[in-house]
Amino acid sequence: MKSVVTVCCLSFLLGLVAVVETDEDYTEDEEMILSLILQDDTQPEAESRPSAQFYRCTKDAWRMPGQYIVVMRNGTHVNQVERTARRLRAKAAKRGYLIEILQTYSGAFHGFLVKMSSDVLHMAVKLPHVEYIEEDSSIFAQSIPWNLQPVILVYSDDGAKVGVYLLDTSVQVTHREIEDRVMVTDFNSVPEEDGVRVHRQASQCDSHGTHTAGVVSGRDSGVARGASVNSVRVLNCQGKGTVSGALAGLEYIQSSLMSQPIRPVIVLLPFVGGFSRTLNTACRKMVESDTVLIAAAGNYNDDACLYSPASEPEVITVGAVNLADQPLSTGTTGTNVGRCVDVFAPGDDIISASSDCSTCFTTKSGTSQAAAHVAGIAAVLLNLSPNSSSAELLQQLLHHSVRQIINPESLPLNHRLTTPNMVATLPDSTSTLIGEDLLCRSVWSERSAVKGLATTTARCRHGEEMLSCSSFSQNGARAGERVEVSNGQKECVAVNGNGGHGVFAVARCCTGHKAQCQMLESPKRGEVAECPPDHQLTGCSSSSSSGDVSDSDRPPHGSRGACPAKRGEMSYASCCHTSSLECRLKEHDPTGLSEQVEVSCEDSWTLTGCQGLSHGSGVCGAFALGNTCVVHTSGGDKGTAAIATCCRHRPLCVQASMLLKDVKPV
Repeated sequence: MKSVVTVCCLSFLLGLVAVVETDEDYTEDEEMILSLILQDDTQPEAESRPSAQFYRCTKDAWRMPGQYIVVMRNGTHVNQVERTARRLRAKAAKRGYLIEILQTYSGAFHGFLVKMSSDVLHMAVKLPHVEYIEEDSSIFAQSIPWNLQPVILVYSDDGAKVGVYLLDTSVQVTHREIEDRVMVTDFNSVPEEDGVRVHRQASQCDSHGTHTAGVVSGRDSGVARGASVNSVRVLNCQGKGTVSGALAGLEYIQSSLMSQPIRPVIVLLPFVGGFSRTLNTACRKMVESDTVLIAAAGNYNDDACLYSPASEPEVITVGAVNLADQPLSTGTTGTNVGRCVDVFAPGDDIISASSDCSTCFTTKSGTSQAAAHVAGIAAVLLNLSPNSSSAELLQQLLHHSVRQIINPESLPLNHRLTTPNMVATLPDSTSTLIGEDLLCRSVWSERSAVKGLATTTARCRHGEEMLSCSSFSQNGARAGERVEVSNGQKECVAVNGNGGHGVFAVARCCTGHKAQCQMLESPKRGEVAECPPDHQLTGCSSSSSSGDVSDSDRPPHGSRGACPAKRGEMSYASCCHTSSLECRLKEHDPTGLSEQVEVSCEDSWTLTGCQGLSHGSGVCGAFALGNTCVVHTSGGDKGTAAIATCCRHRPLCVQASMLLKDVKPV
């Protein structure tokens, strides 16, 4: 991170031009700008150069006009960042505009933060090497003030091997709950408080951060009481920050981890702003470097996918529930929901440290508190399994969560299918789960457009393997699904059918499979897709080019490695090669009328694939709900079946027996 002085005024620059042939000395920066201005005078504008994309916050009230994040293309050298900034200053100066380079970025992405008139934007987007420009915007702490209630949270003492970076307000480190557990870093990037009569008492400036730190590792109110917390201040006394400040905070953490590695480490982001491509990218890059990021979903009674960093798929996004394990709602505010939420956690009347005094406590509510809970639980899990990746950690969090406890009626109708019905809890003291166990979760796409053959895509996280792909349409009109590979990553692509109201893609994403997996398609339409003899079938898919897919075939009995297809359809088999994995089919075919059919894998088996079968009006689709395969029909007819593909690691005794069979006598 570098700070660059404000550009000299235009008259001074023009004066430099006038005396360019004298023996007067200039700084390297001034000489560069002079050179660029002179180049601009002799070279025409590159009108043919395509303009970079420009993005701004979808929440108008949160926008910060005049402050922009310029993001360079991948692979751009850091020297080119500085040259681009200088070129922009020169172009602006030539036309009478002053700009200020506030900061440069060289961690998760290369770019710079610039303060300038919006009139300069048309010049900035034409600069070479610029990928896109994003207008800076505000981010906010996600606590809802609440009255004190006699609620005491008691969790086990653990997490001593784990470091937590907290991007928040400042923290009162002398509070007895967190004394000697929180280190305040020297980083501070916050905007000025709004208004002219702002009270800046320490208790107000430390309020949110102190409470959040206490939830993570407080002596009495903390979840992981052994975890250490590093405070990185990105929110001001009003709980407000900027996207650019959060980016700088993440870059500071990345630099700190390079100079003094801490493993395992969690970065807690108890704030949200409007959707930011730049912030999401920075978070994704940090996760890819083996850092766990946990974020608040937001308190706006809205779709979490509209906010950042909550919308970044690689971040673990946490919604809040109340004491009854129902979505937190307090009048006009409440937890965000939807497919971008990964799990819920307690976020109502949470008792923790108060910054009013070193022994005071208070309650706060919101997704900040819920995210802090999950950060504490994650620290406990990482303490047990410190080598777990972010993807493995999420699978473990979901494995230990309480399932199907949220009343679906309490969720908005358009988010009931895609919002996870899971509330995070601490693992049982007898738990032996490690990162190598086979664990799977369902990842939903957004709903496709309603036009025929419109597509939508679901993707797994970095470190997960897609073991199957299914689709779901609420009116049953769908053209199936298929798995494609884009930039080395599998994608579950669902296709809307003729007359469809939109379709969802549902990817089954797994960790701990220890297998080499591939998706094999049928040789031609109407033929079976088969796995090789030494592979295990983990799931089937099918698609139709006509706009409607049939679910009237089933995998042939006695042929576990085959996926059938009707005439005119392509079938796809997900096949995994490993001696330690075994899979089998389990089917439930009720005799009576049924609009929903379910079949679950037995204990110790994990659901990897889910298919529907109907001889009647058709299947709306199939999807996995926990370890259960759920199939909906559009008419509630007889002859509907649910077919689950259940897999597990073979018991060690079975693996040993198989190895002995392969040993030939001497």
